[in-house]
Amino acid sequence: MEQLEAMGRAAKEAAAALARLSGAQKSRLLEAVADELLAMQEAIVAANTNDMEKARQQGLPAAMLDRLLLSPERLSGVVADVRKVAGLPDPVGQVLDGRLLPNGMRIERRRVPLGVIGVIYEARPNVTVDVASLCLKTGNAAILRGGKETLLTNLVLASAIRTALARCGLPEDCVQLVESTDRALVSGLLRLSRYVDMIIPRGGSGLQKHCMEEATIPVIVGGIGVCHIYLDESADEDKALPIIENAKVQRPTVCNSVETLLVHENRARAFLPKLSSFLARHGVVLHGCPKVMEILQPLGNAGYCPVVPWRDEELSREWLTVDLNVGVVAGIDAAIGHIHRYGSGHTEAILTANMQQAEYFVQEVDSSALFVNTSTRFTDGGEFGLGAEVAISTQKLHARGPMGLEALTTYKWIGRGDHLIR
Repeated sequence: MEQLEAMGRAAKEAAAALARLSGAQKSRLLEAVADELLAMQEAIVAANTNDMEKARQQGLPAAMLDRLLLSPERLSGVVADVRKVAGLPDPVGQVLDGRLLPNGMRIERRRVPLGVIGVIYEARPNVTVDVASLCLKTGNAAILRGGKETLLTNLVLASAIRTALARCGLPEDCVQLVESTDRALVSGLLRLSRYVDMIIPRGGSGLQKHCMEEATIPVIVGGIGVCHIYLDESADEDKALPIIENAKVQRPTVCNSVETLLVHENRARAFLPKLSSFLARHGVVLHGCPKVMEILQPLGNAGYCPVVPWRDEELSREWLTVDLNVGVVAGIDAAIGHIHRYGSGHTEAILTANMQQAEYFVQEVDSSALFVNTSTRFTDGGEFGLGAEVAISTQKLHARGPMGLEALTTYKWIGRGDHLIR
């Protein structure tokens, strides 16, 4: 583990250099990163093409392939996000609060960088750039360990970022990529508490569990999105259908796509055939409770979605496909009970014309993001005005929901007095 020790020491030193930068200097650095990514676009796309070809040969599922893809269009979006982060206000140095104490001391809390952030992630190469840009903007060094499926892409992306750092006169080791795919290095990174201040795993439940069990460093968990939409008795069906469509099929492989739709029993018989017809063109497969099967199965598949019985063990997992669980519930309390039992604490939504019901839903459901008459797809750092996100946290300590700049800072207390003693 000498390699990790060396990376940790270098990151700690680089973080000190970053912490001295002004907000304007960090913004110029990120503009340089964006410029370098564009300059290396051809090499980045070529590397990603090689990663994609290897992934297909290995038989990776379509959902994973979609996450791996970094097309020129997606790369343009990644670069645009870097520029957005560059233009955001710098939270570092912000005074959170302060007051004059009776003893004459003036005390305040000031935002400061966390230090060194370790991120372990699977598949998505855009995470390399998102994490690096948010860390650099907040004065944090980053040690990144991506998945083997996208190693070639990550190597070129990291090279572009490190080139931009060098051009700006900063240590390249502000951003480091663990280039080996040896899984033992993951465990080593999780125990690098002497140098790393926080670990963020972005991947499946297996990775999250491993990090929580092995780490000697604080771990931010999340990103598992078993998201729900509840269609209330008063919902406008014509307005509800496009929301459900957007939440399920716009990009089903991401964590904020909806996995389960719950329908009030008084709307089920009229609404469910409309839903099945509306989603059929997208190849959606419905997994229904017994009541749903009773209503939809007699319709057949001509012009309607295929429908199969749902299974209990599938209600608490991400489909990441165009499969959708559909259940009929007695009312809002039954919907909330279902969400509490099967949800992952990521994102839930209610479709309703009754704002009292909406407020009750928002009050009673304990998830990181809740929406009223809105698609679950909006749980995203960019959509929330954060520029990008380092992760979506489903825990409650330190950070919750999309983690932007402020989530990568902590604070320190500063006291000033006139030669005070206690």
